[in-house]
Amino acid sequence: MGIYQEQILPRITDRVMDRREFTAIRARVSSGLAGEVLEIGFGSGLNVPHYPAAVTRVRAVDPATLGRRLAARRVAASPVPVEYVGLDGQELPVDTGSVDHVLTTWTLCTIPDVDTALAEVRRVLRPGGTLHFVEHGLAPDEGVRRWQHRLEPVQKRLLGGCHLTRPIADLIGRAGLTIADLDTFYEPGSLRAVGAFSLGTATT
Repeated sequence: MGIYQEQILPRITDRVMDRREFTAIRARVSSGLAGEVLEIGFGSGLNVPHYPAAVTRVRAVDPATLGRRLAARRVAASPVPVEYVGLDGQELPVDTGSVDHVLTTWTLCTIPDVDTALAEVRRVLRPGGTLHFVEHGLAPDEGVRRWQHRLEPVQKRLLGGCHLTRPIADLIGRAGLTIADLDTFYEPGSLRAVGAFSLGTATT
């Protein structure tokens, strides 16, 4: 990766995703987490303040080395211990059936082989375990989808391979997980093509 990907983009992401508009969304997707949690796309630790008290440990996966430095203050202030365990969501260095919940927030859009990553999610979850997710992806409206397809090549170049047109719920179901609840909505005030969100949970 070049300087932009390694040093600049993580700082941009930290600033943009730390906006007030995302706080309530992070609280929603983190609700119900407990026990052993694996967070894929840990980034700068923006979800840390939203971990419920019932969480006993978080294992973090993220490819950005700078992200760990940006997250250091949040991790240090967290009553929940955070352990970095890997860099790649496509190959999780975690035992099969060893975590209660997996958390992803605006992460599945950037993983090159998302099917492999979701197969790994299913592998590491205990029976009855839950994936908590909020992702942007393919919009529910055809007119918005057309704009997503037009904008996606630029989005991928500027934002670390971020896709706008992945059908999040379909991908999760294809991995053998069962969607338990799903809310699809547009981020208020955003361009709909980049603010089509899917928030929910899926179980093994």
